[in-house]
Amino acid sequence: MSKSTPGNKDYSKYFDFSNAKVLHEDEHGKHIRVNGREIHIVSQPSYREEKRRGKEDVQVLYDNGIPEEMKHLGQGKHYHITTYGCQMNEHDTEVMRGMFEAMGYTSTEDRDEADVILLNTCAIRENAEDKVFGELGHLKHLKLEKPSLILGVCGCMSQEESVVSRIMQKHSFVDLIFGTHNIHRLPQLLKDAYFGKEMVVEVWSKEGDIIENLPKKREGLRAWVNIMYGCDKFCTYCIVPYTRGKERSRRPQDVLAEIRDLARQGFKEITLLGQNVNAYGKDFTDLTYSFGDLMDDIRKIDVPRIRFTTSHPRDFDDQLVEVLAKRGNLVEHIHLPVQSGSSEVLKKMSRKYSREHYLELVGKIKQAIPDVVLTSDIIVGFPGETDEQFEDTLSLVREVRYDSAYTFIYSPRAGTPAAEMEDNVSMEVKKVRLARLNELLNEIGRERNEELRGQVVEVLVEGVSKNNAEMLSGRTRTNKLIHFKGHASLSGDFVHVRVTEPQTWVLKGELVQEPERANPAV
Repeated sequence: MSKSTPGNKDYSKYFDFSNAKVLHEDEHGKHIRVNGREIHIVSQPSYREEKRRGKEDVQVLYDNGIPEEMKHLGQGKHYHITTYGCQMNEHDTEVMRGMFEAMGYTSTEDRDEADVILLNTCAIRENAEDKVFGELGHLKHLKLEKPSLILGVCGCMSQEESVVSRIMQKHSFVDLIFGTHNIHRLPQLLKDAYFGKEMVVEVWSKEGDIIENLPKKREGLRAWVNIMYGCDKFCTYCIVPYTRGKERSRRPQDVLAEIRDLARQGFKEITLLGQNVNAYGKDFTDLTYSFGDLMDDIRKIDVPRIRFTTSHPRDFDDQLVEVLAKRGNLVEHIHLPVQSGSSEVLKKMSRKYSREHYLELVGKIKQAIPDVVLTSDIIVGFPGETDEQFEDTLSLVREVRYDSAYTFIYSPRAGTPAAEMEDNVSMEVKKVRLARLNELLNEIGRERNEELRGQVVEVLVEGVSKNNAEMLSGRTRTNKLIHFKGHASLSGDFVHVRVTEPQTWVLKGELVQEPERANPAV
């Protein structure tokens, strides 16, 4: 397993040693004391190491169950995980929940009851970090009241040099820091935190191997399945290639076996996950097998709905469009992040496609799947973005007619090239641009929903609405939220609903009691 070598790091560049005492160093890392707290640094994140893309083979490791001697570590104890960010983080949490319960722990929503609390963090935007550090401030009081509590920070934030430094200096009550590449090491890290009585820092800068057969605890009707890890695109604004490592695809037989097992368990919807799912298979050296091939094989498995996120326009090829047009259990919703409608801004972002290429791709998709629902991610206020370039984004939105989009004001991330660019767009201008973009998206979204008025759509019922006990909530094939009256016993079923009141964000409808032909693409 490749990882950072603890013995030869220059730790002084991460934090001020003036208030730290080096206790000793051995083959297992460095032991120091900061603000009265002893810290065992096994390995730390390094942007330089994270950016390297070695040619060494990625091994696939099987038989990764919980060691026999650790299966009772959590007997009589409770754990709590708070998850921030994307579906990838949610899936990582499912893996950690599986490991916790295989060690005898019981889940709890009550933090006062928990013996272990983990914050599974996101590093995409600055406000995500602010939330986590604010949460640590609240948890400090709980830690003081219950010294035996193990408090840990994991996920993408832990892969950032500045974050680990800040935690060691300002939040020394934290017991455990580990990253995205060594989640499978959770049992051993917990054991070290329990018995070592030191803060344990183990973050591998170089991504590790692909770990199969880890326990997972999934809940609900839907399941997430990782098909690949990491990203090699290095968009100038994005921290993900650093926090998640290089692209590594799972073997097709392992992905298909997991999906078949989920089908046997009765899951109604599966979402394939990856930082860039349509780059799947490009790292294989021993076979030619693409994301289109994988989707074509999954199409033959008896799962009602298959989704995927997220895709990169540069890797969205004609074969994939062809396969998605076969429909069946492949839904007619594609999340296709554009980020900007200006070719000049896209070049500065290092997106590796132009406005024209993106619109050509959208044209191909709409020709093959005329009733497709497209959603996107869009950033405003990227360094140097002019009024004209922002207008290019608005015109692209009008041309594509997204049903919805996630919109963001540009947030600089330390260690990325964009963070070194001159940010000459004022926050006032950024906020005005965001408001204008959202107003346009809301207008188009409302118009797109209005087109569904009177149509009968297939809905997977999620359960009783949170705001009205008489109403049920569910999702269409294109992932639109719809509310309608119905009995709670319908939860988990597929039903037909007529759209009666389209709104900007949700649909309202009425249950169709007798079978009617539903629009299969909504």
